[in-house]
Amino acid sequence: MQLPKFVLADNSEFPDDIFVIHLDFPRFIINLKDDEVEFLEDLEGEDETELESEMEHLITLAGEFYDKEVAGYEE
Repeated sequence: MQLPKFVLADNSEFPDDIFVIHLDFPRFIINLKDDEVEFLEDLEGEDETELESEMEHLITLAGEFYDKEVAGYEE
């Protein structure tokens, strides 16, 4: 099965939060309300500088993905 790079998620227990889940490495969930990131796998041993740079880029892409999805619903 081929999975998308990002998916949207919400939860009634967190009514004000919007989550974007990144399904490629490194897998993570970002809460767009406060940009809190939770990794879904152990990243020990990864190059921290490279990972930090990649995460900045992925967080930007997650926000762009959300904006594009919401724009599609508004049309």
